[in-house]
Amino acid sequence: MVGCNPGEVRADRGAAGQLSEAAESELVEQCEEQFAQLEKLQNEIILCEPDICENHQEQSVNRLAATDAELKLWMSMQPSSFAANAEILLHAGKDEMLKLCSELEMVVSCCEAKRDKLRETKELEQKWLEEKKQVLLAANDHIERLRVEKEKYSQHNILLETKAKIQKMKTYQEQLMESLGDILEKHVPLPQDESIASKKKKNIPLELSEDLVSLSKILEVLMDKVMNTPHDPYVTIDHTFWPPYVEMLLRHGIAVRHQENNFKIRLETFF
Repeated sequence: MVGCNPGEVRADRGAAGQLSEAAESELVEQCEEQFAQLEKLQNEIILCEPDICENHQEQSVNRLAATDAELKLWMSMQPSSFAANAEILLHAGKDEMLKLCSELEMVVSCCEAKRDKLRETKELEQKWLEEKKQVLLAANDHIERLRVEKEKYSQHNILLETKAKIQKMKTYQEQLMESLGDILEKHVPLPQDESIASKKKKNIPLELSEDLVSLSKILEVLMDKVMNTPHDPYVTIDHTFWPPYVEMLLRHGIAVRHQENNFKIRLETFF
């Protein structure tokens, strides 16, 4: 019934409007009888209706009670066919069915329009969802890239900071060694200078090796040995180590002699 063709509906309506003369005459007679009965009932109602009383509230209550009673009566009555003629009933049934088919066609049209609107909305929502997914993927990729760059940057910064600290320590060490060399050169002169001065004053021939190293050089050798080979910090005393320098280091607790080999010394542990 829902799939009725509008052209067929209009054709059926035209066919339903055509009745035989006998059926049409019977239908007109039944309508006149019903109309006459309706007039009779209306006249009886007018005659039975009491005069308008002054109490309008009481009149409204009476009308409401009468209407309620009439409604209950109509609810309890069983419907009966208006006409017994099959042709008239067929005509009325076709007319009602065609009206229902037309109404259903309107409902179908509204449903199709709503369906198309929902389909269009769904397509727009899916397009919006895909765009948001692409944005989310791009944002996740950007976050991951930033995280990797941050890790690399952190490692690079740590490496640069470590290198800077090492360079700073080396510079500080060089400054300390230069300051130590200046102090030792001022207060503990080289043995050649001291021997020449003593020789001039006392006229004592004193032969010194030309390979003697300065006190700052001896301290540098001892420190390098401790830093490079902490498991074996001892340095062997050779002819380049001037004995007064070695003795001074031992007496002032700066160096320590090996317990089993007197020709080996190491830097004292200061911590």
